[in-house]
Amino acid sequence: MSRLSITPWENAQRTVDDLYADLERRISAAPCGNCPVELTSAFLKLCLAQSCGKCVPCRIGLDRLSALLNQLLDGQGSPEDLDTILRSAQAIVDSADCAIGFEAAQMVLDGYVAFHDDYLAHVDQGSCTANFKSVPCVELCPAHVDVPGYISLVGEERYADAIRLIRKDNPFPSVCGLVCEHPCETHCRRSIVDAPLNIRGVKRFAVDHAGEVPAPSCAPSSGKTIAIVGGGPSGLTAAYFLSLMGHKATVFEAKAKLGGMLRYGIPSYRLPASYLDRDINCILSTGVEVRTNCAVGRDITLKELRRDYDSVYVAIGAALHKPLGIPGEDAPGVLSAIKLLALREDRPDFTGKHVVVVGGGNVAMDATRTAVRLGAESVKCVYRRRISDMTALPEEVEGAMAEGCEILPLKAPVRVETGAEGQVTGLVVQPQVIGEVKGGRPAPRDADQPQERIPCDVILMAVGQTVDSKPFAAEGVPTKWGNIVASDDGSIPGMEGVFSGGDCVSGPATVILAIEAGKVAAASIDEYLVCHTDISANLEIPPAPFRLKNATGRIDLTEREASWRKNDFELLENCMSEQEMAQECSRCLRCDHYGHAGFKGGRKAAW
Repeated sequence: MSRLSITPWENAQRTVDDLYADLERRISAAPCGNCPVELTSAFLKLCLAQSCGKCVPCRIGLDRLSALLNQLLDGQGSPEDLDTILRSAQAIVDSADCAIGFEAAQMVLDGYVAFHDDYLAHVDQGSCTANFKSVPCVELCPAHVDVPGYISLVGEERYADAIRLIRKDNPFPSVCGLVCEHPCETHCRRSIVDAPLNIRGVKRFAVDHAGEVPAPSCAPSSGKTIAIVGGGPSGLTAAYFLSLMGHKATVFEAKAKLGGMLRYGIPSYRLPASYLDRDINCILSTGVEVRTNCAVGRDITLKELRRDYDSVYVAIGAALHKPLGIPGEDAPGVLSAIKLLALREDRPDFTGKHVVVVGGGNVAMDATRTAVRLGAESVKCVYRRRISDMTALPEEVEGAMAEGCEILPLKAPVRVETGAEGQVTGLVVQPQVIGEVKGGRPAPRDADQPQERIPCDVILMAVGQTVDSKPFAAEGVPTKWGNIVASDDGSIPGMEGVFSGGDCVSGPATVILAIEAGKVAAASIDEYLVCHTDISANLEIPPAPFRLKNATGRIDLTEREASWRKNDFELLENCMSEQEMAQECSRCLRCDHYGHAGFKGGRKAAW
């Protein structure tokens, strides 16, 4: 008889694999605010189930750690137990044979530092400080848009009401229907069943089918005036809500048109001007005044604004090009990706040219795909980390590759090579090898390989953006690393009545985070002016139906064929059909009604 035999696939193992898949989905859908100590305890139990039991640190140590955590969760823990947890976890990290033991113990150590207050609360109070968030999509949306509410309205074909509900928290539904990075989807509970709801896609459908939806009426005039420096998403959001609150908001914008990076940083094939103008026109219809081509520090000073207005909100964004700092970077043919994307007319002609883009974020992908549309013979994107480490949205990377762009990972720029007349002829790069994880990301380092030369005619630098904060720093606004320093409520320490938010405070971030900053600033300024005005939509949300939620595939938005879309700047993404919209809306589990949310009223009608 043969010493070997084919092992039949057992139903038991198949079921175990299904359980792991279910566990993975549940973890991905874990809501915010769960007790972190309880999660740590559950993770330890899982690790114990995976342990072979060979080494004492894993077999006995993890079991002891699990028992100590159970003791804490039962309200019977003591300060001495916390010390024992730390010492035991460190001993396991130092002595366990395999990753199952030392990684589990390291997780306990990291967690003890990250949520130390929760450990203490379990000892002192017998309960956790974590505040359970019942509707994950609402909590994870920085603007806290009522997602289940507008999904149900769209499902009932009440598109205009859906837009009104979105505008209660976010005055840019058209923009966010196209370019929002949809953090609301990351912990969608629908993942427990199959896959997250396509929340952005449903919003896009509502935008395309609602028609013109007028802004709500403003509150009676308060007689207060606010100067808003910057006409980007953060500044315009603040202006919109402050105007609805009855205050007089005036936006000072350095450029000729409003929109900030929405207009001057996102290509029209992703965000056509018509969508942006629809949102801006609604904002202006509330009575917001605008002064374009007016830069603070050049045409007017912050001191004058503070003198003439009751409050000031600084939202200047982060639109300056950040240099890479390599030899030859100032040569003709080396262009800023930010400046290229800002051009809506008189774009350069790249016909027949070989273009290299340096960077791995969304700006780099926008520049890469724009170069294709400008006629480039070839476009390569150079990035010093792996493709999986790129900060650009995966769909942007995939879209660029479909349009013929080549991604060259693990290559760090060293210098720009030029010809006899100083024109760019190539980019020299140093191959990298991915290494130790630092700050949550694997860090690259030089590989033991020779430098390489990438021939090219044009180099587009997309390695970051900075804030033009010097005019404000000169007037006493505190800054750190070029960013304006502000508190969580937007107030600037030491400058009464002056607030700041958005990219100029956080550094380059997402559209929805800039909108959040504007909303927070509007609320803070309203409180500073002692007005306490509420914003509400006054809409009746359809009742939540009771129906079985069978597993159903997620509707992903399609795009125009790459061979056609790469030749123009027309919108590349297609909208859902009515059939697709109806199916996607029906997938919503209505977490605002079912589960824990039912005990908390389901939603906030006003803020």
